[in-house]
This record gives sequence, C-alpha cells and structure tokens, in this order.
Amino acid sequence: MAVRLLAYEVADLCLGKPPLPSLSSSATVADAIAALKASGEDFISVWSCDHSSRRNLDCVCVGKICMVDVICYLCRGENLSAPSLALKSPVSVLLPSVKGLVRHLEPSSSLLEAIDLTLQGAQNLVVPIKSSTTSISKRRQLQKSSASISPTIHNGQEFCWLTQEDIIRFLLSSISLFSPIPMLSLDALGIISNDFLSVEYYRPASSAIGAISRSLVDQTSVAVVDNEGTLIGDISPFTLACCDETAAAAITTLSAGDLMAYIDCCGPPEELVRVVEARLKERNLDGMLKEFMISPFSIDPSNSSSSDEELPSPTMALPRSGRYSRSSSHSARMMRRAEAIVCHPGSSLVAVMIQAITHRVNYIWVIEDDCSIVGIVTFAKMLEVFRNNLASMI
Repeated sequence: MAVRLLAYEVADLCLGKPPLPSLSSSATVADAIAALKASGEDFISVWSCDHSSRRNLDCVCVGKICMVDVICYLCRGENLSAPSLALKSPVSVLLPSVKGLVRHLEPSSSLLEAIDLTLQGAQNLVVPIKSSTTSISKRRQLQKSSASISPTIHNGQEFCWLTQEDIIRFLLSSISLFSPIPMLSLDALGIISNDFLSVEYYRPASSAIGAISRSLVDQTSVAVVDNEGTLIGDISPFTLACCDETAAAAITTLSAGDLMAYIDCCGPPEELVRVVEARLKERNLDGMLKEFMISPFSIDPSNSSSSDEELPSPTMALPRSGRYSRSSSHSARMMRRAEAIVCHPGSSLVAVMIQAITHRVNYIWVIEDDCSIVGIVTFAKMLEVFRNNLASMI
C-alpha cells in the first residue's frame, strides 16, 4: 500500500478538476474585479502571453489574485481619495511581491515533488490537463471574444491547479497508511506555531491591512483579541474573499471588531453601513463614497428614527450586499462566518485535518479552555509531518 501511494502522480490528483479561468497580465484592476465575480472562484490565475499571436510559446502563469488583493490595494492611502484611478491600474499591482507562490508542474511529476514544492512555499501548482479537442475549440472561441478575461488555453493546452487543500484531502483518503501518526495530538507532534497575526478588537481595522495581506500570503488569518489576548474572532482572508470591493470602505472606517460583523455571512448590518457612509463623509472621501458605498440610498440622520425597533434587521441583506454570488460548489465557503475555527492542543492531527477541510480553510486556531491563544496550526505544518513519514517509506 505504501508503495502504491508513492507511485501516484500529480495527474492522479487532477482528475475531475475544471480548467482554470485566467486573466491577462495586461488587464486592469477593474477587469480583475469583473473576472473574479464572473468566475465563481476565490482566486483567478494571471498569465503573461499574447493571445492575439499565432504562436503562444512562452505563456506563463505569473501569479494569482483574489478579492482580498483588490480590497487591500484600494485601502492604500494613495487610493482612498481617487479609487476610480486605482481601478484603472494594471493588474500587476495586485500580485504579491513574494515569489514562488504559483509554480508550474508536469502531470507526470510525483506526489512527493508536489509536496516538496508546497513546503518550499508554493500555494498553487499549475498543471496541464487533458481536454477534448471540441471543448478546447469552444473555449478558444470564447477566449478570442475577450482580451483580458478568458478560459485558460495556453500553448494549446488547458490547465488546472493543485492547492495545499487538494494534497491534504488526498492524503486523508489514505490516512491509515500513516498510523499511528494521525491519532497523535498537535502538541505531541510539535506543529503548533506561536508566530501568528493579531489585532485588538477596538483597534481600527485599517491598522490590520498589512496583517491581512500577510495572512493571505501565509494562508492563515488575523486573530481579533481583547486586551488580555483572549480570542474573540478572526479576520480571515477566506471570509474576506467572499466580499466584494465595497469592503475597502468598511476596512477604512470601522474597528476590527465591527469589521468582523460587516463581513459575516449574512451581509453587512445596515447600522454599520450607515456608520461607514457617515465616516467616509466626515473624512471627505467622496471618491470612495461614490465608488464603494453599498447603501442603496443616503440616510438623513434628522429624518431617521431613534428607535432601534424601527431599524431594519441587522442581518438583512442589502440590495448591494457587499458579497458577490458564487456557484453552488462554493456554498460551504460562502457560509463562512467571522467566528474563529478552533481546536485544542490535545486535538488529534486527523481530527484537525477534517475540521479544516470541512470549513474550507488552511489553518485552525489552537486555544486553551479559557480561549487564550496557544498558536495556530496550518496545512503546511501538517504536510511536513506527512513528508517526513513518506521519506521513511522510500
């Protein structure tokens, strides 16, 4: 059985995966927003090649972007006063400066090679997949109709990508081969990291923009804590990625605690929408108010009732709710709340793997019974355990 596991190729993990939607490196930030909303995916690949040319010999996936990249970019100081100009910027401004997050890999590569690249920092492995001539022809026609948003047909091939979650899910299907390791606790395995990102509940959410960007690169999250370090919730890029660009206005004006409520799965409470609108006006951020205010109408405080009972329900979804629709396959992630996903130091490795996959996140917070944070455990740390064990099978 162990020999058979080591014999698996990357192509085996790609079975049934859909082709990647792609975005040209010549696209703009506005194009990226449109592509993300149209694709139904959290991330979209960015490619450097010229589809108008008859010879596409040097097509390369140069990175990936998600709505969190867009939101953090729009929150930069220079973009707050002129967001309309920011939307015209090239999509390259959204790509992380960290190299190697996306790597190309041949389908004949081994499972071990995929794990090794992941442990070296790769988050997505771009792999060619087999598609029928008919399907490629149809997608190529669609590709010609759009200069920047298209299916991923490069060098006459379609591509998919593998993620850390895909590899963890695959290993989970053969978990008995690693016995007794999966039943050991996180504490016993020594894979709890105490290097984590956090922000205090009442601090401005804007003070956490750098931490949010880093958590996206690290595939972790930002803990929201009280002044004693107790975990209250988190600002997760996996949750924020389900929002749209209007969340930039919320980050600019709200506290970290209020931001958790704003990005929660039910949509932003109207009370917070009013707060965001009022604070944008106070700071004379007219450009952001015009571009990203999600309220369908302006509210005159002098005409509004002081009775909380007459306000709309805090969980009522607004006509422009700050979230964009997804395909049904992403319903699990669409329902992610701002509540932190937690376990304890004594939790077993296999239990935490299942917990993370169920919630569609790459990390789990580790806490004590009093909710004080012990640290965080990630898919990357779990993969280290399995890689060391696989090495002993060779």
